[in-house]
Amino acid sequence: MSYTDTFIRVAEDCPVETGVPPMSCRTLPPAHVIQYELLMNEPYQYNHEELLYEVHVRHKQIPLEDRVTRKEEIWNELFSRNHPCLRASLLAKRFGWGVHFNSEGKIALYGKESPEYDFYTSQGEVTTVKLLLAMRNKRASKGEG
Repeated sequence: MSYTDTFIRVAEDCPVETGVPPMSCRTLPPAHVIQYELLMNEPYQYNHEELLYEVHVRHKQIPLEDRVTRKEEIWNELFSRNHPCLRASLLAKRFGWGVHFNSEGKIALYGKESPEYDFYTSQGEVTTVKLLLAMRNKRASKGEG
């Protein structure tokens, strides 16, 4: 699912108060680490589909030559199945990163403590940016909400 003019807020049960860079001890970094690196190094470079593709080819260590010569094949195979939206990303659920989609659907990350995060989440009716919450880490108990 692609969004435009949307900001995904950090999950209500996120365990951190600031944006924390995700790290991994694994040789092959997990998807959320690759997402973080791509979005921090090149904000507003990728839309959701482009980000999914880049994460996929890097995670699977598909050689650069194949990324060029087989891009359409890899793309079609990747998108022949559904993928979760960034509301389900660990970046917004556990690491304190808000996700902004601009009017073109291009994505950037903002730490929960940043002025940009505050700007997007405190505009109320003044802005045309739609606010969404990241998915919770745990299901709400029957006593909640």
